[in-house]
Amino acid sequence: MGELEDAVMTRVWKWNRPVTVREVLEDLQQERSIAYTTVMTVLDNLHQKGWVRREAEGRAYRYEAVSTRAAYAAALMNDAWSQSDNPAAALVAFFGMMSDEQRTALRDAVRIVQGPEETEPGDTRPDTAPENPGSAPEADGR
Repeated sequence: MGELEDAVMTRVWKWNRPVTVREVLEDLQQERSIAYTTVMTVLDNLHQKGWVRREAEGRAYRYEAVSTRAAYAAALMNDAWSQSDNPAAALVAFFGMMSDEQRTALRDAVRIVQGPEETEPGDTRPDTAPENPGSAPEADGR
């Protein structure tokens, strides 16, 4: 996604509702000089790329994000990682660039994906993880 596409999508994600070209234009014009047709073209490109859906409203469209900013970021990371000839080394390098706060967020995310019964490295408890860690907890609270 280019810089202008990102600026437009930032607004669509932030507002979290269907938006018009005019709304995006007026917000962008607070930061830069930009034409209505430019914003209209960017939103049309984002629609063609599958990042926004649109619905006709009179002679105009209302645009709405197809997925979240988090999903977009995850797709970028996955794409970059999958292009590496050494994924493990790429992850080590990426983790090395992270701040303490980002590493904490990563640990929290791993715990969420693994589920509450997964053990951590160095944990001496027996492994009681479910066979499918992405599945929902059982009704008995396990």
